Amino acid sequence: MAIIAKNSGGGDGVAYSPIPAGNYVARCYSMIEIGTLNEVIMGNEKRLHKIRITFELPTEVKVFNAEKGEQPCVISKEFTLSMNEKANLRAFLTSWRGKAFTEEEATAFDVTRLLGVPCLLNIIHKQGRKDPSKTFDEIASATPLPKGLACPPQVNPTFEFSHSEWEWEKFNGLPNFLQEKIKQSEEYKALTAAPAAPQYTKEQIAQLHHEQEQQQKAMAEMDDSDDLPF
Repeated sequence: MAIIAKNSGGGDGVAYSPIPAGNYVARCYSMIEIGTLNEVIMGNEKRLHKIRITFELPTEVKVFNAEKGEQPCVISKEFTLSMNEKANLRAFLTSWRGKAFTEEEATAFDVTRLLGVPCLLNIIHKQGRKDPSKTFDEIASATPLPKGLACPPQVNPTFEFSHSEWEWEKFNGLPNFLQEKIKQSEEYKALTAAPAAPQYTKEQIAQLHHEQEQQQKAMAEMDDSDDLPF
């Protein structure tokens, strides 16, 4: 499965607490295609194809579920799926790999190639827009791991979700807020829309009526009453 970016010009009742700001060894383990949404940016409505990339922080662990014990903290970031030279995704990936993309590479980059790839994440804190008293963590940037610094083995299973290869089991396993967001996408609405009724011309309708009359006439001429139970 591939999710191509093109150059076209919380759970179990655990209270939320932000990951402390700083630099963390991390590994990308989840890639979710949200789909095409209409969003208002700076007062203008724009049609944007969105993805959600999630990283685990193997050195920053917490008990989210007593039965599972300590698990790595995770953090996500959403991007518009675009490799335009001014796109945030392209800038983020350029910083992550430490090398600029050629125009040929940026023409069609499969972001699922990022799954399993380690990096050094810089996490910052921001105040909530609706409630400034609340503090949230946010990924500011990603860079290559410094020489001599290794990322521990991956803990969470690799997860990939794409509209091009839709899987209801995966969709139903997503958090409710993500399901609701995906349901607003053009791709989901097209997937779940009732099939359109076929459109016929007057000539086609007349032909269908004629064929039905011929079939009814043929059935009336058949005498199979002795073989029928009713």
